Amino acid sequence: MPGEGTFRAARGARYLALGDSYTMGEGVGTAERWPGQLAALLRRAGVAIGDPVVIARTGWTTDDLAAGIEADAPAGPFDLVTLLIGVNDQYRGRRLDVYRGRMRALLRRAVSFAGGRPGRLVVLSIPDWGAAPFAEGRDRRRIAAAIDRFNAANREESMKAGARYVDVTAASRAAPAQEDAFAADGLHPSGRAHATWARLALPAALQALAGDTK
Repeated sequence: MPGEGTFRAARGARYLALGDSYTMGEGVGTAERWPGQLAALLRRAGVAIGDPVVIARTGWTTDDLAAGIEADAPAGPFDLVTLLIGVNDQYRGRRLDVYRGRMRALLRRAVSFAGGRPGRLVVLSIPDWGAAPFAEGRDRRRIAAAIDRFNAANREESMKAGARYVDVTAASRAAPAQEDAFAADGLHPSGRAHATWARLALPAALQALAGDTK
């Protein structure tokens, strides 16, 4: 695996996770949310890394996350920063161009937390909530198409910013075929689904921490 075990700081690497309910882990325990599972996987790979500093809340949009960052004022720099945001912008019917502009601003802020090193930022795609049991009776194809448009925008902006990008949307769409894929609310991912996302994010996180070029 590229970069595996190559990053060993005298102190533990610092990790900042930014997002919404998916990052906060709505419906699962703290140890089950994917940033914590990612940190655990990194440790198994030989990386000295602390528990993630998480700035995320259920229901947050891009502007809510920006306000949350201002309120929490995390002290950088961080060796690894992850960002997963946008599902609530789509759910609330926000315009795509507005989302794109706010995503662009969040990417700049996230890179600043990574000490100005864009390669230390890992962006995850927006999961498809339309695949969840919660969406029964809704137009799942329309939801999927909207999610795809938002993801096309956040991927393009992430690439422009120099960040690393991880697709978890396909895994979220495959989840209904898996047992125990959702939390009790039928909307948010279970700990098992969070584990899948952590595994998907691991190669990019290892490369980020090793300073590998993309």
